[in-house]
Amino acid sequence: MSELDSELDELRLSLREIYPGHSEQEINSVWSQLLQILDPFCVNKGKDELEIESIWDSSSVVLITYPDSIYRKDESTLKTLTEFVKNRLGGLSSVIHVLPFLPSTSDGGFAVSNHEKIDDSFGNWNDLKDLSGKHKIMADLVLNHVSSSHPWVHQFIKSEDSGPSYIVSPSETNVWENVIRPRNTSLFTNINTKQGFKSVWTTFGPDQIDVDWRNPNIFLEFLKLLVRYITNGADWIRLDAIAFIWKEPHTTCLHLDPVHSIVKLLNKCLKIIKPSAVLITETNVPEKENLSYLIEGNEANLAYNFTLPPLLLEAIYTGKTDLLKSWLSTWKELPRHTSLLNFTSSHDGIGLRALEGIMDDQRIHNLLVESEKRGGLVSHRRLSNGDDQPYELNISWWSAMSNEGSDNTVFQFERFLLSQLFTLSIKGVPAFYLPSVLASPNDIDSFRKTGQRRDLNREKFEANQLLDVLKNFDSPASKNISYLTHIVKVRSRLKAFHPEASMKCISTNIANCIILQRGLDEDSVYVICNMSSNFLCISPLNQINSLELTPEKRLLDNITGSYFNTDTFKLNPYQVVWLTLDD
Repeated sequence: MSELDSELDELRLSLREIYPGHSEQEINSVWSQLLQILDPFCVNKGKDELEIESIWDSSSVVLITYPDSIYRKDESTLKTLTEFVKNRLGGLSSVIHVLPFLPSTSDGGFAVSNHEKIDDSFGNWNDLKDLSGKHKIMADLVLNHVSSSHPWVHQFIKSEDSGPSYIVSPSETNVWENVIRPRNTSLFTNINTKQGFKSVWTTFGPDQIDVDWRNPNIFLEFLKLLVRYITNGADWIRLDAIAFIWKEPHTTCLHLDPVHSIVKLLNKCLKIIKPSAVLITETNVPEKENLSYLIEGNEANLAYNFTLPPLLLEAIYTGKTDLLKSWLSTWKELPRHTSLLNFTSSHDGIGLRALEGIMDDQRIHNLLVESEKRGGLVSHRRLSNGDDQPYELNISWWSAMSNEGSDNTVFQFERFLLSQLFTLSIKGVPAFYLPSVLASPNDIDSFRKTGQRRDLNREKFEANQLLDVLKNFDSPASKNISYLTHIVKVRSRLKAFHPEASMKCISTNIANCIILQRGLDEDSVYVICNMSSNFLCISPLNQINSLELTPEKRLLDNITGSYFNTDTFKLNPYQVVWLTLDD
Protein backbone atom coordinates (compact mmCIF):
# COMPACT_ATOMS: atom_id res chain seq x y z
CA MET A 1 0.00 0.00 0.00
CA SER A 2 1.39 3.43 -0.97
CA GLU A 3 1.66 6.33 1.46
CA LEU A 4 -1.19 8.08 -0.38
CA ASP A 5 -3.43 5.01 -0.12
CA SER A 6 -2.70 4.87 3.60
CA GLU A 7 -3.59 8.54 4.00
CA LEU A 8 -6.85 8.07 2.10
CA ASP A 9 -7.75 5.10 4.28
CA GLU A 10 -7.20 7.30 7.34
CA LEU A 11 -9.49 9.93 5.84
CA ARG A 12 -12.27 7.40 5.38
CA LEU A 13 -11.86 6.10 8.93
CA SER A 14 -11.97 9.67 10.22
CA LEU A 15 -15.26 10.30 8.41
CA ARG A 16 -16.81 7.25 9.99
CA GLU A 17 -15.49 8.26 13.44
CA ILE A 18 -16.92 11.81 13.20
CA TYR A 19 -20.28 10.77 11.76
CA PRO A 20 -21.19 7.41 13.39
CA GLY A 21 -24.92 8.09 13.19
CA HIS A 22 -24.96 8.21 9.40
CA SER A 23 -25.62 5.20 7.22
CA GLU A 24 -22.95 3.46 5.20
CA GLN A 25 -24.66 4.72 2.05
CA GLU A 26 -24.44 8.34 3.27
CA ILE A 27 -20.78 7.98 4.22
CA ASN A 28 -19.99 6.35 0.88
CA SER A 29 -21.61 9.29 -0.93
CA VAL A 30 -19.63 11.81 1.09
CA TRP A 31 -16.45 9.80 0.60
CA SER A 32 -16.97 9.69 -3.15
CA GLN A 33 -17.41 13.48 -3.28
CA LEU A 34 -14.37 14.01 -1.06
CA LEU A 35 -12.22 11.92 -3.40
CA GLN A 36 -13.43 13.97 -6.38
CA ILE A 37 -12.36 17.16 -4.60
CA LEU A 38 -8.92 15.78 -3.69
CA ASP A 39 -8.24 13.82 -6.90
CA PRO A 40 -6.47 16.63 -8.83
CA PHE A 41 -3.96 16.96 -5.99
CA CYS A 42 -3.37 13.25 -5.48
CA VAL A 43 -1.66 13.09 -8.90
CA ASN A 44 1.16 15.34 -7.69
CA LYS A 45 1.33 13.85 -4.20
CA GLY A 46 4.96 13.31 -3.22
CA LYS A 47 6.50 15.94 -5.48
CA ASP A 48 6.23 18.65 -2.85
CA GLU A 49 7.17 16.60 0.24
CA LEU A 50 10.47 18.48 0.65
CA GLU A 51 8.49 21.69 1.13
CA ILE A 52 7.40 20.40 4.55
CA GLU A 53 10.93 20.94 5.82
CA SER A 54 10.62 24.67 5.22
CA ILE A 55 7.12 25.74 6.23
CA TRP A 56 8.74 28.50 8.33
CA ASP A 57 12.05 29.86 9.57
CA SER A 58 13.42 32.92 11.39
CA SER A 59 12.27 35.18 8.56
CA SER A 60 8.62 34.12 8.98
CA VAL A 61 6.60 37.13 10.13
CA VAL A 62 2.87 37.71 9.58
CA LEU A 63 1.24 41.05 8.75
CA ILE A 64 -2.47 41.17 9.64
CA THR A 65 -4.63 43.51 7.57
CA TYR A 66 -8.15 43.92 6.26
CA PRO A 67 -8.47 43.77 2.47
CA ASP A 68 -9.58 47.43 2.61
CA SER A 69 -7.33 48.72 5.40
CA ILE A 70 -5.75 50.87 2.69
CA TYR A 71 -8.06 52.20 0.00
CA ARG A 72 -8.08 54.57 -2.97
CA LYS A 73 -11.09 55.89 -4.83
CA ASP A 74 -12.15 53.87 -7.88
CA GLU A 75 -9.58 51.12 -7.25
CA SER A 76 -10.10 47.62 -5.88
CA THR A 77 -8.60 47.58 -2.42
CA LEU A 78 -6.56 44.40 -2.96
CA LYS A 79 -4.74 46.18 -5.79
CA THR A 80 -4.13 49.16 -3.49
CA LEU A 81 -2.87 46.86 -0.75
CA THR A 82 -0.57 44.99 -3.14
CA GLU A 83 0.97 48.24 -4.35
CA PHE A 84 1.44 49.54 -0.81
CA VAL A 85 3.03 46.32 0.41
CA LYS A 86 5.37 46.26 -2.57
CA ASN A 87 6.49 49.89 -2.20
CA ARG A 88 6.39 50.41 1.56
CA LEU A 89 6.15 47.13 3.48
CA GLY A 90 8.05 44.62 1.36
CA GLY A 91 10.59 43.80 4.07
CA LEU A 92 8.21 43.80 7.01
CA SER A 93 6.68 40.34 6.63
CA SER A 94 6.79 37.11 4.66
CA VAL A 95 3.12 36.25 5.24
CA ILE A 96 0.12 38.55 4.83
CA HIS A 97 -3.04 37.63 6.67
CA VAL A 98 -5.80 39.17 4.57
CA LEU A 99 -8.80 39.23 6.88
CA PRO A 100 -12.14 38.05 5.40
CA PHE A 101 -12.44 39.08 1.78
CA LEU A 102 -15.62 37.21 0.84
CA PRO A 103 -18.92 39.13 0.69
CA SER A 104 -20.20 39.79 4.20
CA THR A 105 -22.97 41.65 5.99
CA SER A 106 -21.35 42.47 9.37
CA ASP A 107 -18.65 41.82 11.98
CA GLY A 108 -15.77 43.03 9.86
CA GLY A 109 -16.21 40.33 7.24
CA PHE A 110 -16.94 37.42 9.59
CA ALA A 111 -20.63 37.18 8.61
CA VAL A 112 -19.98 35.60 5.20
CA SER A 113 -22.88 35.80 2.75
CA ASN A 114 -21.26 34.14 -0.29
CA HIS A 115 -18.48 31.51 -0.46
CA GLU A 116 -18.01 31.69 -4.21
CA LYS A 117 -16.35 35.04 -4.86
CA ILE A 118 -14.38 37.93 -3.39
CA ASP A 119 -16.34 41.03 -2.45
CA ASP A 120 -16.48 43.29 -5.51
CA SER A 121 -15.08 46.30 -3.65
CA PHE A 122 -11.98 44.29 -2.71
CA GLY A 123 -11.31 42.88 -6.15
CA ASN A 124 -11.26 39.32 -7.48
CA TRP A 125 -9.34 36.06 -7.16
CA ASN A 126 -6.65 37.29 -9.57
CA ASP A 127 -5.97 40.24 -7.27
CA LEU A 128 -5.39 37.82 -4.41
CA LYS A 129 -3.05 35.80 -6.60
CA ASP A 130 -1.10 38.96 -7.44
CA LEU A 131 -0.62 39.70 -3.74
CA SER A 132 0.65 36.14 -3.24
CA GLY A 133 3.42 36.69 -5.79
CA LYS A 134 6.05 37.61 -3.18
CA HIS A 135 4.23 36.77 0.05
CA LYS A 136 2.46 33.80 1.49
CA ILE A 137 -1.22 34.56 2.10
CA MET A 138 -3.23 33.62 5.18
CA ALA A 139 -6.99 33.41 4.72
CA ASP A 140 -9.91 32.77 7.07
CA LEU A 141 -12.18 29.76 7.02
CA VAL A 142 -15.17 31.04 8.99
CA LEU A 143 -16.43 27.60 9.90
CA ASN A 144 -18.91 28.18 12.71
CA HIS A 145 -21.49 30.40 11.04
CA VAL A 146 -22.72 32.25 7.98
CA SER A 147 -24.51 35.54 7.45
CA SER A 148 -28.27 35.63 7.91
CA SER A 149 -28.25 36.61 4.21
CA HIS A 150 -26.34 33.52 3.08
CA PRO A 151 -28.11 31.22 0.53
CA TRP A 152 -28.09 28.38 3.09
CA VAL A 153 -30.17 30.53 5.44
CA HIS A 154 -32.55 31.48 2.62
CA GLN A 155 -32.95 27.79 1.84
CA PHE A 156 -33.59 27.10 5.52
CA ILE A 157 -36.31 29.76 5.62
CA LYS A 158 -37.98 28.32 2.49
CA SER A 159 -37.41 24.67 3.55
CA GLU A 160 -35.65 24.11 0.23
CA ASP A 161 -32.64 22.07 -0.88
CA SER A 162 -30.09 21.52 1.88
CA GLY A 163 -31.09 24.50 4.00
CA PRO A 164 -33.00 22.65 6.76
CA SER A 165 -30.03 20.35 7.44
CA TYR A 166 -27.33 23.04 7.13
CA ILE A 167 -28.50 25.37 9.92
CA VAL A 168 -28.47 24.63 13.66
CA SER A 169 -32.07 24.87 14.83
CA PRO A 170 -32.64 22.66 17.91
CA SER A 171 -36.16 21.46 18.60
CA GLU A 172 -35.45 22.00 22.30
CA THR A 173 -33.86 25.16 23.66
CA ASN A 174 -33.79 24.19 27.34
CA VAL A 175 -31.00 21.59 27.19
CA TRP A 176 -28.14 24.01 26.62
CA GLU A 177 -27.62 25.23 30.18
CA ASN A 178 -23.87 24.43 30.16
CA VAL A 179 -22.97 26.24 26.93
CA ILE A 180 -19.93 28.50 27.31
CA ARG A 181 -20.57 31.81 25.59
CA PRO A 182 -18.19 34.31 23.96
CA ARG A 183 -20.85 37.05 23.89
CA ASN A 184 -23.63 38.46 26.03
CA THR A 185 -26.21 38.37 23.21
CA SER A 186 -28.95 35.74 23.00
CA LEU A 187 -27.83 32.20 22.17
CA PHE A 188 -30.87 31.75 19.94
CA THR A 189 -32.53 34.05 17.43
CA ASN A 190 -36.08 33.56 16.16
CA ILE A 191 -36.55 33.78 12.40
CA ASN A 192 -39.73 33.47 10.36
CA THR A 193 -39.68 30.45 8.05
CA LYS A 194 -42.13 28.70 5.75
CA GLN A 195 -42.82 26.37 8.69
CA GLY A 196 -43.36 29.26 11.13
CA PHE A 197 -40.99 30.85 13.60
CA LYS A 198 -37.91 28.79 14.43
CA SER A 199 -35.01 29.33 16.83
CA VAL A 200 -31.60 29.26 15.19
CA TRP A 201 -28.28 29.12 17.02
CA THR A 202 -26.39 32.43 16.98
CA THR A 203 -23.14 32.09 18.94
CA PHE A 204 -21.80 35.50 17.92
CA GLY A 205 -24.95 37.50 17.28
CA PRO A 206 -28.20 37.55 15.28
CA ASP A 207 -26.54 38.19 11.90
CA GLN A 208 -24.23 35.17 12.27
CA ILE A 209 -26.21 31.93 12.13
CA ASP A 210 -24.42 28.72 13.10
CA VAL A 211 -24.11 25.90 10.57
CA ASP A 212 -24.72 22.27 11.54
CA TRP A 213 -21.47 20.32 11.38
CA ARG A 214 -23.33 17.13 12.29
CA ASN A 215 -24.15 17.08 8.56
CA PRO A 216 -21.02 15.74 6.76
CA ASN A 217 -21.94 17.78 3.69
CA ILE A 218 -20.89 20.88 5.63
CA PHE A 219 -17.38 19.46 5.69
CA LEU A 220 -17.48 19.06 1.91
CA GLU A 221 -18.71 22.64 1.44
CA PHE A 222 -15.78 24.05 3.40
CA LEU A 223 -13.30 21.68 1.78
CA LYS A 224 -14.32 23.16 -1.57
CA LEU A 225 -13.67 26.63 -0.19
CA LEU A 226 -10.31 25.48 1.16
CA VAL A 227 -9.35 24.27 -2.32
CA ARG A 228 -10.50 27.60 -3.77
CA TYR A 229 -8.21 29.42 -1.33
CA ILE A 230 -5.19 27.22 -2.07
CA THR A 231 -5.55 27.46 -5.84
CA ASN A 232 -5.75 31.24 -5.60
CA GLY A 233 -2.60 31.75 -3.56
CA ALA A 234 -3.65 31.37 0.09
CA ASP A 235 -1.85 28.48 1.79
CA TRP A 236 -1.89 29.57 5.43
CA ILE A 237 -5.41 28.74 6.61
CA ARG A 238 -6.91 30.22 9.76
CA LEU A 239 -9.78 28.31 11.35
CA ASP A 240 -11.91 31.05 12.84
CA ALA A 241 -13.72 30.27 16.13
CA ILE A 242 -13.14 26.56 15.51
CA ALA A 243 -13.89 25.58 19.14
CA PHE A 244 -17.62 26.35 18.83
CA ILE A 245 -18.60 24.35 15.75
CA TRP A 246 -20.05 21.18 17.37
CA LYS A 247 -23.15 21.25 19.56
CA GLU A 248 -24.41 18.54 21.92
CA PRO A 249 -27.07 18.92 24.65
CA HIS A 250 -25.95 19.29 28.28
CA THR A 251 -22.32 20.03 27.28
CA THR A 252 -20.25 23.20 27.08
CA CYS A 253 -20.38 22.98 23.25
CA LEU A 254 -16.72 24.00 23.31
CA HIS A 255 -13.75 21.89 22.12
CA LEU A 256 -15.89 18.76 21.93
CA ASP A 257 -14.14 15.64 20.63
CA PRO A 258 -15.66 15.90 17.13
CA VAL A 259 -14.12 19.38 16.82
CA HIS A 260 -10.63 17.95 17.25
CA SER A 261 -11.46 15.14 14.84
CA ILE A 262 -12.62 17.65 12.24
CA VAL A 263 -9.42 19.67 12.61
CA LYS A 264 -7.41 16.48 12.12
CA LEU A 265 -9.47 15.68 9.03
CA LEU A 266 -8.92 19.18 7.63
CA ASN A 267 -5.21 18.83 8.34
CA LYS A 268 -5.01 15.52 6.45
CA CYS A 269 -6.84 16.98 3.46
CA LEU A 270 -4.75 20.14 3.51
CA LYS A 271 -1.48 18.18 3.45
CA ILE A 272 -2.67 16.30 0.37
CA ILE A 273 -3.70 19.53 -1.36
CA LYS A 274 -0.59 21.50 -0.35
CA PRO A 275 2.04 19.74 1.81
CA SER A 276 3.70 23.02 2.80
CA ALA A 277 0.44 24.65 3.88
CA VAL A 278 0.01 25.84 7.46
CA LEU A 279 -3.17 25.35 9.52
CA ILE A 280 -3.91 27.87 12.29
CA THR A 281 -6.54 27.62 15.03
CA GLU A 282 -8.04 30.73 16.63
CA THR A 283 -9.59 30.10 20.05
CA ASN A 284 -9.88 32.88 22.63
CA VAL A 285 -9.97 30.50 25.59
CA PRO A 286 -7.78 29.55 28.59
CA GLU A 287 -4.28 28.56 27.53
CA LYS A 288 -4.55 24.81 28.21
CA GLU A 289 -7.61 24.61 25.97
CA ASN A 290 -5.88 26.67 23.29
CA LEU A 291 -2.87 24.34 23.25
CA SER A 292 -5.10 21.28 22.90
CA TYR A 293 -5.07 21.83 19.12
CA LEU A 294 -1.26 21.50 19.04
CA ILE A 295 -0.16 18.92 21.59
CA GLU A 296 -0.90 15.81 19.52
CA GLY A 297 0.96 17.19 16.51
CA ASN A 298 -1.69 16.12 13.99
CA GLU A 299 -4.16 19.01 14.19
CA ALA A 300 -3.02 22.62 13.77
CA ASN A 301 0.47 23.91 13.02
CA LEU A 302 -0.14 27.17 14.86
CA ALA A 303 -2.48 28.46 17.54
CA TYR A 304 -3.02 32.12 18.39
CA ASN A 305 -1.10 33.00 21.56
CA PHE A 306 -3.93 34.79 23.36
CA THR A 307 -2.03 34.80 26.67
CA LEU A 308 0.70 37.12 25.40
CA PRO A 309 -1.12 40.45 24.76
CA PRO A 310 -2.77 40.94 28.19
CA LEU A 311 0.23 39.60 30.15
CA LEU A 312 2.63 41.85 28.25
CA LEU A 313 0.31 44.85 28.55
CA GLU A 314 0.05 44.44 32.32
CA ALA A 315 3.83 44.15 32.65
CA ILE A 316 4.32 47.35 30.62
CA TYR A 317 1.76 49.24 32.73
CA THR A 318 3.06 48.09 36.10
CA GLY A 319 6.69 47.20 35.53
CA LYS A 320 5.93 43.91 37.28
CA THR A 321 7.35 40.94 35.43
CA ASP A 322 6.49 38.11 37.84
CA LEU A 323 3.56 36.70 35.85
CA LEU A 324 5.32 37.10 32.52
CA LYS A 325 8.45 35.34 33.84
CA SER A 326 6.44 32.53 35.39
CA TRP A 327 4.55 32.03 32.15
CA LEU A 328 7.72 32.03 30.05
CA SER A 329 9.41 29.60 32.47
CA THR A 330 6.64 27.03 32.02
CA TRP A 331 6.46 27.27 28.22
CA LYS A 332 5.07 24.05 26.77
CA GLU A 333 7.24 21.94 24.51
CA LEU A 334 5.29 21.21 21.35
CA PRO A 335 5.66 18.62 18.57
CA ARG A 336 7.63 19.31 15.41
CA HIS A 337 5.96 21.65 12.92
CA THR A 338 3.79 23.19 15.63
CA SER A 339 4.18 26.49 17.45
CA LEU A 340 2.33 29.62 18.54
CA LEU A 341 1.35 32.71 16.58
CA ASN A 342 2.57 35.57 18.77
CA PHE A 343 0.83 38.93 18.49
CA THR A 344 0.01 41.98 20.59
CA SER A 345 -2.84 43.36 18.54
CA SER A 346 -5.30 42.07 15.98
CA HIS A 347 -8.65 42.95 14.39
CA ASP A 348 -10.35 41.67 17.54
CA GLY A 349 -9.87 42.96 21.07
CA ILE A 350 -7.27 41.88 23.62
CA GLY A 351 -8.72 38.59 24.86
CA LEU A 352 -8.96 38.08 28.61
CA ARG A 353 -10.01 34.43 28.88
CA ALA A 354 -6.38 33.32 28.52
CA LEU A 355 -5.64 35.00 31.87
CA GLU A 356 -7.88 32.54 33.74
CA GLY A 357 -5.73 30.73 36.29
CA ILE A 358 -2.78 33.04 35.58
CA MET A 359 -3.77 36.54 36.80
CA ASP A 360 -5.95 37.24 39.86
CA ASP A 361 -9.15 39.27 39.68
CA GLN A 362 -7.67 42.40 41.25
CA ARG A 363 -4.82 42.60 38.77
CA ILE A 364 -7.24 41.98 35.89
CA HIS A 365 -9.42 44.80 37.25
CA ASN A 366 -6.41 47.12 37.42
CA LEU A 367 -5.51 46.20 33.83
CA LEU A 368 -9.01 47.14 32.68
CA VAL A 369 -8.80 50.45 34.55
CA GLU A 370 -5.44 51.32 32.98
CA SER A 371 -6.82 50.54 29.54
CA GLU A 372 -9.92 52.66 30.14
CA LYS A 373 -7.69 55.59 31.16
CA ARG A 374 -6.28 55.43 27.63
CA GLY A 375 -9.69 55.37 25.96
CA GLY A 376 -10.23 51.62 25.95
CA LEU A 377 -13.55 49.84 26.41
CA VAL A 378 -14.42 46.42 27.82
CA SER A 379 -16.61 43.83 26.08
CA HIS A 380 -18.32 41.07 28.05
CA ARG A 381 -19.55 37.52 27.68
CA ARG A 382 -22.52 35.96 29.45
CA LEU A 383 -22.00 33.17 31.96
CA SER A 384 -24.48 30.32 32.46
CA ASN A 385 -25.78 32.00 35.63
CA GLY A 386 -26.71 35.11 33.66
CA ASP A 387 -23.82 37.26 34.89
CA ASP A 388 -21.64 39.18 32.46
CA GLN A 389 -17.85 38.79 32.67
CA PRO A 390 -15.11 40.83 30.93
CA TYR A 391 -14.16 39.03 27.71
CA GLU A 392 -11.83 41.40 25.88
CA LEU A 393 -10.30 44.87 25.93
CA ASN A 394 -11.13 47.07 22.96
CA ILE A 395 -8.35 49.57 22.35
CA SER A 396 -5.82 50.30 19.64
CA TRP A 397 -2.40 48.98 20.65
CA TRP A 398 -0.84 52.37 19.85
CA SER A 399 -3.23 54.08 22.27
CA ALA A 400 -2.61 51.31 24.80
CA MET A 401 1.08 52.21 24.73
CA SER A 402 0.40 55.87 25.56
CA ASN A 403 1.14 57.56 28.86
CA GLU A 404 -1.76 58.40 31.19
CA GLY A 405 -0.26 61.78 32.15
CA SER A 406 -0.68 65.20 30.56
CA ASP A 407 1.66 64.26 27.71
CA ASN A 408 0.38 60.92 26.50
CA THR A 409 3.25 60.49 24.04
CA VAL A 410 5.92 60.11 26.75
CA PHE A 411 7.63 56.76 26.07
CA GLN A 412 4.80 55.75 23.69
CA PHE A 413 7.18 54.96 20.85
CA GLU A 414 9.58 53.16 23.18
CA ARG A 415 6.82 51.07 24.75
CA PHE A 416 5.46 50.17 21.34
CA LEU A 417 8.86 49.02 20.10
CA LEU A 418 9.43 47.04 23.28
CA SER A 419 6.12 45.22 22.76
CA GLN A 420 6.90 44.35 19.14
CA LEU A 421 10.49 43.32 19.89
CA PHE A 422 9.27 41.11 22.70
CA THR A 423 6.83 39.47 20.29
CA LEU A 424 9.65 38.96 17.79
CA SER A 425 11.86 37.44 20.49
CA ILE A 426 9.81 34.66 22.03
CA LYS A 427 9.33 31.19 20.60
CA GLY A 428 6.85 31.01 17.74
CA VAL A 429 5.84 32.98 14.64
CA PRO A 430 5.42 36.74 15.26
CA ALA A 431 2.62 38.84 13.79
CA PHE A 432 2.09 42.58 13.34
CA TYR A 433 -1.29 44.27 12.92
CA LEU A 434 -1.18 46.94 10.20
CA PRO A 435 -3.08 49.71 12.07
CA SER A 436 -0.69 49.25 15.02
CA VAL A 437 2.34 49.54 12.76
CA LEU A 438 0.80 52.70 11.28
CA ALA A 439 0.42 54.15 14.82
CA SER A 440 -3.36 54.22 14.64
CA PRO A 441 -4.93 55.72 17.78
CA ASN A 442 -8.39 54.75 19.01
CA ASP A 443 -10.74 55.29 16.07
CA ILE A 444 -13.43 57.18 17.97
CA ASP A 445 -15.24 58.31 14.81
CA SER A 446 -15.78 54.78 13.51
CA PHE A 447 -16.93 53.59 16.92
CA ARG A 448 -19.47 56.42 17.14
CA LYS A 449 -20.83 55.56 13.69
CA THR A 450 -21.20 51.82 14.23
CA GLY A 451 -21.41 51.36 18.00
CA GLN A 452 -19.10 48.35 17.56
CA ARG A 453 -16.35 48.45 20.17
CA ARG A 454 -13.89 46.53 18.03
CA ASP A 455 -14.04 49.36 15.50
CA LEU A 456 -11.84 51.36 17.88
CA ASN A 457 -8.99 49.29 16.47
CA ARG A 458 -9.97 48.94 12.82
CA GLU A 459 -9.01 52.25 11.24
CA LYS A 460 -8.95 52.42 7.44
CA PHE A 461 -6.38 54.60 5.62
CA GLU A 462 -6.81 56.54 2.40
CA ALA A 463 -3.72 55.58 0.38
CA ASN A 464 -2.63 59.01 -0.82
CA GLN A 465 -3.08 60.60 2.58
CA LEU A 466 -1.11 57.76 4.16
CA LEU A 467 1.72 58.19 1.67
CA ASP A 468 1.88 61.89 2.59
CA VAL A 469 2.20 60.94 6.26
CA LEU A 470 5.01 58.53 5.48
CA LYS A 471 6.95 61.25 3.65
CA ASN A 472 7.55 62.73 7.09
CA PHE A 473 10.30 60.47 8.40
CA ASP A 474 9.61 61.66 11.94
CA SER A 475 5.97 60.56 11.92
CA PRO A 476 5.25 57.61 14.24
CA ALA A 477 4.05 55.49 11.31
CA SER A 478 7.21 56.14 9.30
CA LYS A 479 9.45 55.45 12.29
CA ASN A 480 7.61 52.24 13.13
CA ILE A 481 7.90 50.87 9.59
CA SER A 482 11.56 51.80 9.31
CA TYR A 483 12.55 50.36 12.66
CA LEU A 484 10.55 47.15 12.41
CA THR A 485 11.71 46.46 8.86
CA HIS A 486 15.29 46.72 10.11
CA ILE A 487 14.56 44.40 13.03
CA VAL A 488 12.89 41.79 10.81
CA LYS A 489 15.93 41.81 8.53
CA VAL A 490 18.25 41.28 11.50
CA ARG A 491 16.02 38.54 12.90
CA SER A 492 15.90 36.65 9.60
CA ARG A 493 19.63 35.87 9.75
CA LEU A 494 19.63 34.60 13.34
CA LYS A 495 18.86 30.86 13.51
CA ALA A 496 17.96 31.20 17.19
CA PHE A 497 14.68 32.85 16.18
CA HIS A 498 13.39 29.87 14.21
CA PRO A 499 9.79 29.35 15.43
CA GLU A 500 10.73 26.00 16.97
CA ALA A 501 14.19 26.92 18.34
CA SER A 502 14.62 26.41 22.07
CA MET A 503 13.77 29.14 24.59
CA LYS A 504 14.82 29.49 28.20
CA CYS A 505 13.76 32.19 30.64
CA ILE A 506 16.84 33.05 32.72
CA SER A 507 16.22 33.84 36.38
CA THR A 508 17.27 37.31 37.42
CA ASN A 509 16.97 39.31 40.60
CA ILE A 510 16.15 42.45 38.62
CA ALA A 511 12.40 42.91 39.08
CA ASN A 512 11.65 44.81 35.88
CA CYS A 513 13.96 42.93 33.55
CA ILE A 514 13.39 39.78 31.49
CA ILE A 515 16.24 37.74 30.04
CA LEU A 516 15.69 34.95 27.52
CA GLN A 517 18.06 32.59 25.77
CA ARG A 518 16.93 31.61 22.29
CA GLY A 519 18.72 28.82 20.51
CA LEU A 520 21.67 26.72 21.68
CA ASP A 521 25.46 26.82 21.69
CA GLU A 522 27.02 29.06 19.05
CA ASP A 523 23.61 30.00 17.67
CA SER A 524 22.39 31.38 21.01
CA VAL A 525 20.89 34.84 21.25
CA TYR A 526 20.39 36.45 24.66
CA VAL A 527 17.35 38.71 24.74
CA ILE A 528 17.38 41.32 27.51
CA CYS A 529 14.27 43.48 27.98
CA ASN A 530 14.01 46.55 30.21
CA MET A 531 10.31 46.57 31.09
CA SER A 532 10.43 49.90 32.91
CA SER A 533 10.74 53.65 32.37
CA ASN A 534 14.05 53.68 34.25
CA PHE A 535 17.61 53.07 33.14
CA LEU A 536 18.87 49.60 34.04
CA CYS A 537 22.45 48.52 34.71
CA ILE A 538 23.08 44.95 33.60
CA SER A 539 26.03 42.79 34.62
CA PRO A 540 25.88 40.01 32.03
CA LEU A 541 28.32 37.68 33.80
CA ASN A 542 26.22 37.82 36.95
CA GLN A 543 22.87 37.45 35.20
CA ILE A 544 23.73 34.91 32.49
CA ASN A 545 25.64 31.96 33.92
CA SER A 546 25.96 30.23 30.55
CA LEU A 547 27.98 33.09 29.04
CA GLU A 548 31.52 31.93 28.36
CA LEU A 549 33.51 35.09 27.82
CA THR A 550 37.16 35.13 26.89
CA PRO A 551 39.45 38.06 26.00
CA GLU A 552 38.73 37.25 22.35
CA LYS A 553 34.93 37.33 22.77
CA ARG A 554 32.76 40.44 22.80
CA LEU A 555 29.02 41.04 23.31
CA LEU A 556 27.31 42.29 20.16
CA ASP A 557 23.84 43.80 20.20
CA ASN A 558 22.49 42.66 16.85
CA ILE A 559 19.78 45.34 16.88
CA THR A 560 22.05 48.38 17.06
CA GLY A 561 25.31 46.80 15.90
CA SER A 562 26.99 48.07 19.07
CA TYR A 563 29.43 46.19 21.28
CA PHE A 564 28.74 46.12 25.00
CA ASN A 565 31.09 46.05 27.96
CA THR A 566 31.17 42.53 29.35
CA ASP A 567 31.32 43.74 32.96
CA THR A 568 28.33 46.04 32.98
CA PHE A 569 26.23 48.10 30.58
CA LYS A 570 23.20 50.32 30.74
CA LEU A 571 19.82 49.80 29.07
CA ASN A 572 17.60 52.75 28.19
CA PRO A 573 13.95 52.77 29.33
CA TYR A 574 12.03 50.00 27.53
CA GLN A 575 15.11 49.00 25.53
CA VAL A 576 15.56 45.47 24.18
CA VAL A 577 18.90 44.00 23.09
CA TRP A 578 19.70 40.82 21.18
CA LEU A 579 23.17 39.78 22.35
CA THR A 580 25.49 37.27 20.74
CA LEU A 581 29.12 36.41 21.38
CA ASP A 582 31.33 37.84 18.67
CA ASP A 583 35.00 37.20 17.97
